[in-house]
Amino acid sequence: MSSSQGSPFTAKINRQIQEEIEPKSPYNKICQSIDHICLDSVIPSPPSLQLDSAKEQSSSLLLSTITKEFIHPILTNEITSELIKSINSIVQREVNNIEQKQTKAIQQLKQQQEKEKDEKKQEQRENLDIINNKNQEIQKLNEKQMRKEKSIEIIKQIQDSNQFTFEIMNQHSIKQDDRSYALAFNQDQSILLAGCRKYIKVFEHQQGKLNQVQFLSKHKKDVYTLNFMKKTNNFVSGSSDYSIIIWQVIGNNQWNCQQILNGHSNCIWCLLLNNTDDLIISGSVDNTIKFWMKQNQWICQQTISDHTGYVYSLSLNEKQNKLISCSSDSQILVIEQSKWDKQWSVTQKIKVDQYGYRLCFINDNLFTFQPYCKEQMYIYEMDSNNKQYQKIKVVAVKCDSSDCDCLFPQQYIKSKCLLVNKNGKNVNLMRKKENGDFIIQQSISFGSGQIYGQLSDDGEYLITWDLQLKEIQIRKFKEQ
Repeated sequence: MSSSQGSPFTAKINRQIQEEIEPKSPYNKICQSIDHICLDSVIPSPPSLQLDSAKEQSSSLLLSTITKEFIHPILTNEITSELIKSINSIVQREVNNIEQKQTKAIQQLKQQQEKEKDEKKQEQRENLDIINNKNQEIQKLNEKQMRKEKSIEIIKQIQDSNQFTFEIMNQHSIKQDDRSYALAFNQDQSILLAGCRKYIKVFEHQQGKLNQVQFLSKHKKDVYTLNFMKKTNNFVSGSSDYSIIIWQVIGNNQWNCQQILNGHSNCIWCLLLNNTDDLIISGSVDNTIKFWMKQNQWICQQTISDHTGYVYSLSLNEKQNKLISCSSDSQILVIEQSKWDKQWSVTQKIKVDQYGYRLCFINDNLFTFQPYCKEQMYIYEMDSNNKQYQKIKVVAVKCDSSDCDCLFPQQYIKSKCLLVNKNGKNVNLMRKKENGDFIIQQSISFGSGQIYGQLSDDGEYLITWDLQLKEIQIRKFKEQ
């Protein structure tokens, strides 16, 4: 048998191996060994076997016998030995593979368990954070409710308390011949602004005493509005030169012009800021209301042109999402801000029997309106069903004149339940009672309808200028 063809036995083994598995080195080694053994067995030459030529016939028979007796055991032993080695190698390799797979599986299982453990801990921490946040929210709500209840109790006490008056501090009055159309205190009443025709005088204020510290002259015509910002001592002025100026404090009670806003085509008669100092709303003789937004610079974001007459007065509600305005067109506009795009739109037009110069929100559902030189003030309340404001009450007020001026804003001081309402020659100081009635506590009569002024934000000081006396007067709140 030739080595190229191989023995029938090895060929059979090779076929079985190829059918069972892909040939690998141990099996190749077995096959090679079997072929080698079988080739040698054709002409065996064991050392102990020496035949003479004379005995060829008998030797042939003997050779056949030896081949049968010796070759098969040798072949079997060789194959068995090689197979045992290869099988042991295969088994060991498989055992190693199984052990590696088991080790890897155990490691993966441990990693998964650790991951699940970490995720569970993270989830527990997150749940704990949620619980803590909810507890804090509940605590804040409880504190807010307690403050609200306390505020309501204080307001009730104020509403049920005795009368108040504003007593003039004559020793601190300042002679001022030029008209002061606009007057304003800052938040802590330490600074007073007075518009004197086209100029602005800045005073330090301490317990009624005024000390002038600066004189500003950027406007070209009369200053009609002055408003301090809520969070800083910057302030805003509006003028008959059609412009609005943003004044920035630069230290030591000194201010300079930060920006001039141009957009109106006529005098600016009313102006207000929101509580976050990023919105200015202005009303003008050009019949428009403009909304100025603060970005890098102040820009006009929107204009409402629904009025057909001069815009006299503006007021924002407590939530800062509703604006009311009154005009010479005998209309009150209710303007609301959208939650989605923050744009303002007119949601109600109220026709009045007499145009008025001033109006004011008392709360989100209630506002007051003063018709021109009428000895009545109107109360409007929002209907809970249709969300429209309707006149519900008329309150008697003093006027004593057929002449009035629009440049004295109506104000409501919630902490004192106090409303100031200028009408004709009188400044009516009223208290809102618990039942919703407004009672005049004091009516200050001046000799002229040309009265200008403002209450401080805490209601402690009333500052005025009138045409008859031509002086800036300060009055101090006093509970009786």
